[in-house]
Amino acid sequence: MGRKLDLRKKWKGGRESTMEKNKTVLITGGAKGIGAAISKKFAEKGYCVLINYWKSQDGAIALEKQLLEAGAKVAIFKADVSKRAQVEQMMAFCLKTFGSLDVLVNNAGLAYTSLFDTISEEEWNEIMDVNLKGTFNCCQAVLPSLLRQKSGSIINISSIWGMVGGACEVHYSAAKAGVIGLTKALAKELGPSNIGVNCVAPGIIKTDMISNLNQEEFDDLIANTPMQKMGSPDDVANTVYFLASEAAGFFTGQIISPNGGFVI
Repeated sequence: MGRKLDLRKKWKGGRESTMEKNKTVLITGGAKGIGAAISKKFAEKGYCVLINYWKSQDGAIALEKQLLEAGAKVAIFKADVSKRAQVEQMMAFCLKTFGSLDVLVNNAGLAYTSLFDTISEEEWNEIMDVNLKGTFNCCQAVLPSLLRQKSGSIINISSIWGMVGGACEVHYSAAKAGVIGLTKALAKELGPSNIGVNCVAPGIIKTDMISNLNQEEFDDLIANTPMQKMGSPDDVANTVYFLASEAAGFFTGQIISPNGGFVI
């Protein structure tokens, strides 16, 4: 479950005057890949960071240790975002540990490829539970805190396949399209309360999620990307941080897609 934070020296990166003060971010699936890059970015900017994980315990512990040694304010919490009771426990831990929650990043996700006629009901439900229901659970659980303070930011991670669909990923594409629809509708509902709700829909990002592709498939993806390269987790983390910052204060209901031109 959760581990208490350990406050030591200040974060070494960046000048203190540029750090965000007294703000807390919760990043689901924040222990590896894109999630780890997002966790590091917010820690670098001086946020209190709660890193959620489910199966990546070793990665979460290692990342926590790395960030604590750098002087960040960080804690980790094990929770399956598809289970509402566990999400509620995670939110309570966040408020008890850091005193507030200002930014929610719904990054936890699950993906695998299957021909549509081979997708089982169990596989369909699993993809929907983690990618879409998990986003719903976390958004709803964080709302009381954000509404009380009448400020905050929710950033949902979708995918280009949620925008245009991906062959052999119908279940994943449907779930990520649902995240986009949730983002747009919730932005309209929460705008009057000064709460921004935006979405980042990454293109082809070099992470373990695409490690099953062979070289020919990698080359094909790059050939179909106008910038002729894959993105990095940092490309996504920079976009997420921008949407959480004051610079994006007039952004809500937007779908920002760092994809190198793969989808235009």
